[in-house]
Amino acid sequence: MVSQKVVIKNPTGLHLRPAGILCKEAMKFKSLITFSFKDNTANAKSVLSVLGACVKCGDEIEFVCDGEDEQEALKALINAIESGLGE
Repeated sequence: MVSQKVVIKNPTGLHLRPAGILCKEAMKFKSLITFSFKDNTANAKSVLSVLGACVKCGDEIEFVCDGEDEQEALKALINAIESGLGE
């Protein structure tokens, strides 16, 4: 299991479009991928779960990846967040 914290840079946070991009990226991997924000844990492969976390710009989330491709999954998701998720 690997984990890393990252700050959301999108001006509008994780609304529908970036949440969809994040989920699409997470679904490329076999590992279980979740992130924690405040007291909640969200499944990064579920758009509804990501939207339900209500993550805004400047919020810090912690990704947790567990599985056979966990290192690659964590790196890809951190890169996606840092590149702005298409925005």
